[in-house]
Formats: sequence, C-alpha cells, structure tokens
Amino acid sequence: MSPAEASLWALAGLPALVGGVLLVLPRGLADRVAPVTAVGVAAVTAVLAVVVAVARPQVGVPFLAGADLGLAVGGPAVVVAPTVAGVAALVLLGGAADVRTGRARFHGLMLLFTAAALLTVTATTLPALLLGWEVMGATSYALIGLQWREARRVSSGLTAFVTTRTTDLGLYLAAGAAMAGGGDLALDALAGVAPGRRDLVAAGVLVAALGKAAQVVLAFWLSRAMDGPAPVSALLHSAAMVAMGGYLLVRLEPLLAATTWSGPAAAWAGALTTVALGLVALGQGDLKQLLAASTSAQLGFVVLAAGVGAPAAGTAHLVAHAATKAALFLAAGAWLSALGTKALAGLRGQVATSPVLRVAATVALFSLAGVPPLSLWATKDLVLAAAWRDSPVLGVVGLAGAALSAAYAGTVLRVLWAPLAPGEAEAARALRGTEEEARGVVPGILTAAVVLLAAVAGGLGVLALPPVAERLARVVGGPLVEPGVLEVVGSGALSLLVVAAVWWRPVRLGTWAGSWGGVETAAHRALVRPTLALARVADRVDAHLGAALHGAAGPVREAAAPAADRADHGFAGGVVGTARPVRALAGWARVADERGVHGGVVALAGAVRRAGAAARRPQTGQLHQYYVQAVALVALGAVLLVLTR
Repeated sequence: MSPAEASLWALAGLPALVGGVLLVLPRGLADRVAPVTAVGVAAVTAVLAVVVAVARPQVGVPFLAGADLGLAVGGPAVVVAPTVAGVAALVLLGGAADVRTGRARFHGLMLLFTAAALLTVTATTLPALLLGWEVMGATSYALIGLQWREARRVSSGLTAFVTTRTTDLGLYLAAGAAMAGGGDLALDALAGVAPGRRDLVAAGVLVAALGKAAQVVLAFWLSRAMDGPAPVSALLHSAAMVAMGGYLLVRLEPLLAATTWSGPAAAWAGALTTVALGLVALGQGDLKQLLAASTSAQLGFVVLAAGVGAPAAGTAHLVAHAATKAALFLAAGAWLSALGTKALAGLRGQVATSPVLRVAATVALFSLAGVPPLSLWATKDLVLAAAWRDSPVLGVVGLAGAALSAAYAGTVLRVLWAPLAPGEAEAARALRGTEEEARGVVPGILTAAVVLLAAVAGGLGVLALPPVAERLARVVGGPLVEPGVLEVVGSGALSLLVVAAVWWRPVRLGTWAGSWGGVETAAHRALVRPTLALARVADRVDAHLGAALHGAAGPVREAAAPAADRADHGFAGGVVGTARPVRALAGWARVADERGVHGGVVALAGAVRRAGAAARRPQTGQLHQYYVQAVALVALGAVLLVLTR
C-alpha cells in the first residue's frame, strides 16, 4: 500500500477511530482531553485531505458481489474533500471555546460526523456512499439533540433524522434498480444502467439528494436543526450533511444528463428553492433561523448547477458557501454565548462590544449577498450563466434568488451597523439572556476561527478569474460557461442595490415566511397525526383482541381440563406398563450374559492357557534335547517324503 493510499484510508478512518474512542472513554478524562485531541485530529485530517487531493489515489476492498467498498479522490472530491476537512477543523477550533458541557460527546460525535462526510465525498460505489450517508444522518440526530435533557432539542433531532432518513430510502431504490438492471454499483456506472431502470436510479438519487440538501418542501427540517449547538449548525449547514445533498447531484451529473427529465427536475427544484427559501429567510427574526433558510436557498444554486450540466460551477459555489456559512454560524453562536440571545432585535447595538467579530461577520455577509469581488458573487454568476444558457426562464428565477440573497444578507448587515432608532437599545437589552445565560465576552479563539473562515470566504473570489475557473472545470469535469462582462457587472450592481434598499427600508414579511411556509405543520397534519392515530387504533385493537383471547381461553381451559387429566393419567399408565416388560427383558439379558457370553469367554481363556502350557514343555533350555527334537523332526519329514512319493 502506497503512502497516498494509506492517507486515503486514514482520511475517514482517523477521525472515526478517535471520535469513537472519545465517546467510550471515562467521562472526566475524556472531557479534559477532548477539545485538544479533536482539534489536533481535525488538523491532521485537513492535511491528509490536501495530500490525497494532490495524489488522487484509489483504494477498495471486496464488499458485495459486483461492488467493492471503494474510495477515490477525483472530480469534485478534489476540492470538496479539503473543504470539508478544513472547515471541520476551524469549526472544532471555535467549538472548543464555545461548548462547555458534554465536551467528549460533542467532539467525539463531531469527528464521527466529519468522517462520515469525508466518506461520502470520496465514495466511488453505492455501498461506500450509503455507509457514509447513514452514519452522517445518525450522528446529526445525536448532535442536534446534544443537550438531551431538553425534550425540544431531542424532538428536533428526531424530526431532522426521520425526514432525511425517509428520503434516504431513495438511495436503496437506486441500488436495487442498478443491480436489477445488470449494472454494478459503481457510481460512475449508474449512467450506463438500462434505460428503464436508469430512470428509477435517477429518481432515487434525486429524492435522497433533495432531502439532504433541504430543497423545496423538504427544507423544514433545517429549522428544527437549529436547536443544536452553534458549532454543530456551522458544520452541518456549511460543508457537511446539507452540502452533501448538493454534492451528490454534482458528483452524479452524468446520471442526470443521461435521462430526459431528472436534470430539468433538479434544476427547477434548485431554482424554486432559491426563491422560496429566500423569502422564508426574509421572514425570520432569529439569526440562526435566517441563516438556516439561506443555507437551503444557497444549496438551491448548487442543485440548479447540477441540473443544467454545470458541475464545475456547482462545486465552486458549494466550496465558497461552506466557508461563508461556517463563519456566519460561528459568529451567531458567539453572540448567543455573549449576549444570551440570537434574536435580530436583541443584537441591535449590542454586537459593537466585539468589533473584530463584527467586521469578520460583515465580510461573510457581503459574500452571502453576492457583492463583488467576494466569493459567492463569482460562483453565483457561474451558475447563473449556465442557467441562462439552458433556459432563460431558469435564468430569471435564479436571478430572483440572487436578489433575495442580497436582501436577507442586507437585513443582517443592517442589524449589525445601522444607527439605532428610538427604543431599539432598550428592546435589545430586554432580550439579553432570554435564551441562555449571557457570558458577556466572546472567546478569542472563537473570533479567530470566524476571521479565518471569513478571509477564505472573501479570498475565494479568485474563482471569478478565467484561468482559475478553467482549471477548476478541468479538475471537476464538465463544461464551463463563463459569464459575460455585462452579466458580472449587472449581478454585482443588483446585489449592491438590493442591500442598499433593504438598509433604507427593511423588508417585513408575514407569518407564512416566518413559519417556513407552514410545511412542518402541514406534514404533521397530513402524515404524522394520521399515522399516530392509526397506531393508537391498532394499539386499542390489539389490547381488545388480547383481552378477548384471554377471556376466551378461560372456558376452553376449563373444558379441556378433564380430558387433559385423563390423557395425563393414561400416559403415566402407559409409561408404567411399558417399564415392566423392559425390566424383564433386562433380567434375561443379564442371565444370558453371565451364563453364555461370560462362560464362553472363560472357557476360551482356559483352552488358550492349556495350549500355552503344552507349547512351553519342549522349551527346557537343554541343548542336547533341542538336537534330539531337530533330528526327530528331520526323520519325520523324511518318512513323510518317502510315503508321499
């Protein structure tokens, strides 16, 4: 095994192993060593990610007939794997200062979560993909419900898990259809499955990816996921879990292109999500909820890119969004820790106490708004250029989503920087400490993590440069549609105008947007409540049926008792009756043995003994007697010879 291949195995294996150890160590010891250990392992994992991105190894072990457990770094994984590992390292660095209780559990689960995301990124076969996909979902449930003593948080983790787990079944449909179609389970082979079953494969992949990426009506679980700690949200919403839904579609873009419907379906799902969830983000009064809705909207651009055959543009947007959103979620967590609230009204005038953090968050917000020359401005234009080429209508919808990006980012910018109106300062102070204890200060290490992520978010604007974009397209694969000068300037100007408009006149939407479109409520009414009602009916039927059977068993038992007693007595009598002849037969066998077999053995032994004594008589030890015996035998032989002639 070469060093590059060993590095690829260690990429997911190292954080998984150390994370598992942290979860089983004694609590006191594990809590003390967990932060330093987790950050160190995450840093090593980031280095390994860079190593394998350069070397691009392939490894695999036998797993199923027709499908190994295969890993490789190629295509989008070349840039996504280092992104996942790097963001995870910085998030864990910030989390070391932000998370004060259950540190071993938090850091252990975060390492497992990171390992699952990296396994998903590097998987080359459906079994490997499913392994990472499933572990990622399970650990997300545990991380969202990390503070398990609060029922609301556990319920939120369960909502996220059940929603994504339901759509994950699409991958099993895809695997079954691929095997039934005579193809193997390699991801690169899915586009070559027989046409009829290829549609089933594409449908399964699309459902699973849209669920993970929280697209369209499946986005509501992201709202509940906000009950997890801020560092969990920072990783889950930036480079892992949600991002993996978009990554899967970018990775399997050839499969979407091989069907006539799945590409357009993905494109429209992504485009509509940029608008619908952009409106939802505008209706939020809570910073984490706003960022969650914007995550779904921004992943809509990635899904749109995959649908229109622009995997390079989608990958670029995925990477830029990861750094941007991780910085903003860590900043939200820092303010929640310092001020005890994440309500936008509670942040007005209060964030000035942490000026470096405010500036870093501002850079990330300008990137989210699509303001040039920052990263999401560049990557969004690559996506929109591909959308315009595919369909002008898609381009218009995507442009509307881009304008909404500037609107919800501008809303937060106004909260951070706009002069206070009368009464706003008092309202903000009244909200201080209403959600958790206000610690008053932001840890320096947390600020440093936000600054680093914001710097990356700004620096990735180089993706707009043609040489960089072309190099990315060669690495990822697929065509690259570069936007024209008018498109680039126009989108940047639109973003600035929208930010200015929101600053001047804040947008206020109704309760529909604030409640995420009421999708979760509708799901509870249409699915959860009927299912629970059916379960209660089944429980009552089962209870009544059990009672009826128990009641009916009494008379049956009483009626059967006499017959059972008679049968028992008859059986006992039969046993006794059978025993008597058996004992008699045993007596006869004993007599026969003693008198027959034993006597025969004794007689045979006596005969052998007498024969031995007779054979011993000639053996006197006298040499002259032996000579006489020999002469007698020779004479006897001579006589016999003469007589027989």
